[in-house]
Amino acid sequence: MTEKPVALIVLAAGQGSRMQSDLPKVLHRLGGVPLVGHALATGRLLEPEEVIVVAGHGAEAVAKAVAKLDPEARLALQEEQLGTAHAVRQAMPLLKGFEGRVIVLYGDTPFIGEETLANLASHAADVVVLGFEAADPGRYGRLVTGPEGLERIVEYKDADEATRAIRLVNSGVLAADAALLREFLPRIGNRNAAGEYYLTDIPELARAAGHRVEVVTCDESETLGINTRAELAQAEAAFQARARARALEDGVTLSDPATVWFALDTCIGRDAVIGQNVVFGPGVTVESGAEILPFCHLEGCHVSAGATVGPFARLRPGAELGGDVHVGNFVEIKNAVLDEGVKVGHLTYLGDAHIGEATNIGAGTITCNYDGVGKHRTEIGAHAFIGSDTMLVAPVRVGARAMTGSGSVITEDVPDDALALGRARQVTKPGLATRLMQALRQKKGN
Repeated sequence: MTEKPVALIVLAAGQGSRMQSDLPKVLHRLGGVPLVGHALATGRLLEPEEVIVVAGHGAEAVAKAVAKLDPEARLALQEEQLGTAHAVRQAMPLLKGFEGRVIVLYGDTPFIGEETLANLASHAADVVVLGFEAADPGRYGRLVTGPEGLERIVEYKDADEATRAIRLVNSGVLAADAALLREFLPRIGNRNAAGEYYLTDIPELARAAGHRVEVVTCDESETLGINTRAELAQAEAAFQARARARALEDGVTLSDPATVWFALDTCIGRDAVIGQNVVFGPGVTVESGAEILPFCHLEGCHVSAGATVGPFARLRPGAELGGDVHVGNFVEIKNAVLDEGVKVGHLTYLGDAHIGEATNIGAGTITCNYDGVGKHRTEIGAHAFIGSDTMLVAPVRVGARAMTGSGSVITEDVPDDALALGRARQVTKPGLATRLMQALRQKKGN
């Protein structure tokens, strides 16, 4: 995407004490995934050669999360949190031999967009600082620019009144050539009140050495950082509003947009219909023309064209619904493939199973897939009919066009075209119900 190769360094070492949490700040969830996942996902759109995440507080937990979010990303450890420049220095050994543009992002700043990152990556300047016009500049560092680009970054406490009137402020995000970072990071000192090494010193050192330093700007909303629970809630609201607007623009019908919740990677095709109070967890794809009825929860699943889900259904990770499948109310599907035309009307659990095309699953059916130690699979062939309240004790196979009687417990394989009954023979005692009730009432009266 860019003329120079790109590497990303994502700073994710902070504790985030204002979150009042034992969880590292970058692991708090936004749009169904940890905050750091947003920076990683957007950064990957640049097709970087390297992605380095700098972890510190809760490094083990951060490493585990990053491995799931981006298996190719590598981890650098910042054992002491001594500032942003110090954090970047911990990552640089992992970029040995890399010659290109390095972009430094923050794991708690989730909304920086692809276009902004592309501008940072492709800019001709040696150092590029990301700035924005702040509605309330407050105590942000001011970006002082001139005919030759960025002249200096002035911290609020060091600024005079004229400088404080500047509305162009520093986001903290920076891009620079790798060779320049190797040269200037060791020169940054910590003679400041906090005793920390700040990445904002890089532009000044580079300009003093005759390098070109410029500013790229973005909308203020892209630079929102998360430091408190209140800010996390505000970010979630902003994320959901954008996701809903994008879905509507893409041709998705949302019956009540304000009640539908999306994850970062939710993918919904045009002409799909989403009812009210539907929640999408990570890893959901809904194809064009499918319908998700109200009060459903979906995560890690795929819903094919023409399928209907709900109301009050739950699709868990590994659920694969073929075309024209119907999953009704109070049905739960987990790690199961339902081929085209399968009908699961209500009150059913299907886990670790494969259901053949056009099979009908009666109400109250359960695949008994867990024996207390391991999980086992249930296989049901095409055009089968599973009677209501059937217990399928896995591992078990029901053949094509086979049937099970209502209330059966199926513990052995059922051949194709066979009828299986697994229940006790009914015994009827004429008049016993009346005599029994009379006896009970007499006993109670005594």
